[in-house]
Amino acid sequence: MRQLSGLDASFLYLETPEMPMHVGALHLFELPADYAGDFAADLREHIATRLPLVPALRRKLAWMPLNLAAPAWVDAEPDLTQHIVGITLPEGSGIAELQAQVGALHPVLLERDRPLWKFHVFDGLAPGPEGEQRRALYTQLHHAAVDGQAAVALAQAILDLGPEPREIAVRPTRQRKGQLGLAEMLRGAVAHQVMQLGGIVKALPGAVGTLSQVAGGAVGDSVSGLLARLKGRPGGSSAQGSGLALAPRTRLNATVSTHRAFATLSLPLAALNAARRRHGASLNDAVLMICSGALRRFFTRHGPLPRKPMVAAVPISLRAAGDTASNNQASLTLVSLGTHLADPAKRLAYVMASTAAMKSTVGSVKNLLPTDFPSMGVPWLIEGLTAVYGRAGLAERIPPVANLVISNVPGPTVPLYLAGARMLTNYPASIVVHGVALNITVQTYDQSLDIGLMACAEALPQVDELAAHLEIAFYEFQALPVAERADVAPATPVKAVAKKVTRKVAKKVAKKVARPRAQAPAVRRASR
Repeated sequence: MRQLSGLDASFLYLETPEMPMHVGALHLFELPADYAGDFAADLREHIATRLPLVPALRRKLAWMPLNLAAPAWVDAEPDLTQHIVGITLPEGSGIAELQAQVGALHPVLLERDRPLWKFHVFDGLAPGPEGEQRRALYTQLHHAAVDGQAAVALAQAILDLGPEPREIAVRPTRQRKGQLGLAEMLRGAVAHQVMQLGGIVKALPGAVGTLSQVAGGAVGDSVSGLLARLKGRPGGSSAQGSGLALAPRTRLNATVSTHRAFATLSLPLAALNAARRRHGASLNDAVLMICSGALRRFFTRHGPLPRKPMVAAVPISLRAAGDTASNNQASLTLVSLGTHLADPAKRLAYVMASTAAMKSTVGSVKNLLPTDFPSMGVPWLIEGLTAVYGRAGLAERIPPVANLVISNVPGPTVPLYLAGARMLTNYPASIVVHGVALNITVQTYDQSLDIGLMACAEALPQVDELAAHLEIAFYEFQALPVAERADVAPATPVKAVAKKVTRKVAKKVAKKVARPRAQAPAVRRASR
């Protein structure tokens, strides 16, 4: 028995029919030219050989008596006929039909008496440009079992570097026979609570010292910013993105329904990296900048565009290097997106200053952010508060902290294979919650940045249009000239780059991007 951490278990307590708490992805696969089999059946055989490598797929929940504390993981042998299912689409289906399927399947909760995962295999797809056979796969993995990095590690265990699956040295797995007894579960729960409390007490002195230093630095930064504004220096300009307030209210800050809308987009990774390096920006800066531009375009068209900058909740990993455990080790921070700025150059400077401020703060307290905490009585409390929050429509009444979630998950930059089929895309599908009705998750794969947009279908039915605006914002970012005094090497701290961009802002980008869309690097949408 291994009791779930407080963070892992919280995804179970927060789950309702309106807020399913599983993550996954939509994958498109290209099959060998002579393939004549059943891909769903072949995938079951393949996964059966990899189960020893992926404990997250062969365990289920054991609930504590009266749900007093966090449940535990116990060994379970999955029935692969129930966990890997085939779906036949109308002949000639493409990405639009697949996106609709993900939108329909994503709200369906995973059954808690089984291992918390399910794979959906789609056939009936239109062939590739040269007649290649194609299949698609939509995966669901409960967030209580994995976070973004753990899901990547799980995929690496399942996928191969070539069409010929690698040999796996099978080690016998120890299966626990029978059910856990009441006394055994209570003893384990109490021991876990005591261990957690002991860890908190030991860490308290160091945590207090670190937080005092951070608080002192924050006060100093505030005083410096105030003096800069009084003296008219750039520290008080519109490009200063370090000061973060509550998010403006938008249509995204709504109580979510049981309906989802899903859209996808792929951007050329080499072109994106070339563009962001010219400005000394990180890949995360570039992603946030592109999302900022797309949101500004969308809300300018559909209104109202908030006068205050929109705010993104951005997950940050707390994992140590090389840690591939199947659990959650992440937290959230907030980044202001500068959507109130019409000039793309000023917006980029604003975003870079905002992420630099976030990094300087989070870097100091990263090791203090808890992923585990005592859970005695917590299930009742969180489940009760979640129910009240949704039924009372508090998302429309409480001032919003963030407008959307933007998550950047590093992934493999080489092509991968599953059961002999080459994976063409890796579009993430993530979670929306009451008050935050849009999630944009990006992941690098092969030569692309694959993007998945998950939204509440009632709050944002035009998610396809927002994906198109992301494409336009990418071209805008690609065409953005470098400011005259922004000639700083990429190794220079981001904050220094942001200040130089602020002092000498580039000329405004023309209404039409200088580089015609037809001549720009291809962006994969419905064609892939």
